[in-house]
Amino acid sequence: MPPDNQQDQKANQENHQDKKNAFVQMANYAQLAIVFPAATLIGWLIGVGFDRWLHTSWLYIVGLILGVIAGFVELIRTASSNK
Repeated sequence: MPPDNQQDQKANQENHQDKKNAFVQMANYAQLAIVFPAATLIGWLIGVGFDRWLHTSWLYIVGLILGVIAGFVELIRTASSNK
């Protein structure tokens, strides 16, 4: 294979890797659009369940706060892994 052909092939592979990495990063950030609200909703639902089980009226707030915290933890983990 001539040297020019090898360089072109290597450049094409690097370009393909860059595109793949960009799509992987976009997918990771798009995942946050689902994970953050889902964590909040699940925390709230668990709090509501405990409220009904224990006949209280404030545990849903604790569940909501824990769900939001879990969403932020996932946000930080995703952002720091993509550096």
